[in-house]
Amino acid sequence: MIKKPGIAGRMYYALILVFLYAPIFILITFSFNSSRSRTVWTGFTLDWYRSLILDSSIMNSFYTSIIIAVLSAAAATVAGTLAAVGFYNMRRRWRTPLMHVSNIPMMNADIVTGISLSLLFVSLGSALKFNLGFGTLLLAHITFNIPYVVLCIMPKLRQLDGNLIDAACDLGCTWLKAFRKVVIPQIMPGIINGFIIAFTLSIDDFVISYFTAGGNVMTLPMQIFAMTRRRISPEINALSTILFLTVLMLLIIINVREARQEDKHRRNLMPLGR
Repeated sequence: MIKKPGIAGRMYYALILVFLYAPIFILITFSFNSSRSRTVWTGFTLDWYRSLILDSSIMNSFYTSIIIAVLSAAAATVAGTLAAVGFYNMRRRWRTPLMHVSNIPMMNADIVTGISLSLLFVSLGSALKFNLGFGTLLLAHITFNIPYVVLCIMPKLRQLDGNLIDAACDLGCTWLKAFRKVVIPQIMPGIINGFIIAFTLSIDDFVISYFTAGGNVMTLPMQIFAMTRRRISPEINALSTILFLTVLMLLIIINVREARQEDKHRRNLMPLGR
């Protein structure tokens, strides 16, 4: 039996939450401050959000982040789905080491992945005559997103009844048609979750983007970093607030979807009549 934490344990947990989230709430609060002060509240305003919309460099970095996130999430979802199906149909002695290899970008520190991809793109660029830019940034985001998509889809494949595929093939379906009509609908929740996670990770990434974007492309996190190097302005608070709320909303959607899927799967496993 698990004991409930006492008063000291609850206070310790509360202090951890305050330490982690108090700076974020302070940042959000002062993004609506009417003055440039970061310590004194002088009134409510939306001027800093309006100035963000009128700033062309910020809006360009925002559009770049959205385009990179959508394209990389879509490509990683397709590649990750095919990879997960391939892993699922492999023998165990081959599947286990290849799964470990595919998890390397997820287990690595971001700076290791970023530097490795940067060195790869620079060496290939010198041979194939291309520079770091939008294409290399997109490839880097696809690379670190694929393992997360595989991780979302593999549990759905393990829950899949293999007899459904055999039945579809016995009824005249080709393997490709059975995959499209039977497998895809069964694993669609995992595919959607994988896309949302890939989009969230891509739009929030800084380290890997910093090493693979080159000097002509800038994402929203990179723009925030550049702004903090010049000066600390209220626009940074507003921009960080928008980015934080976007990621928070996507994470809530992912968690709610997973909870509903687990409840649905649990109800399907319950014996009839209970």
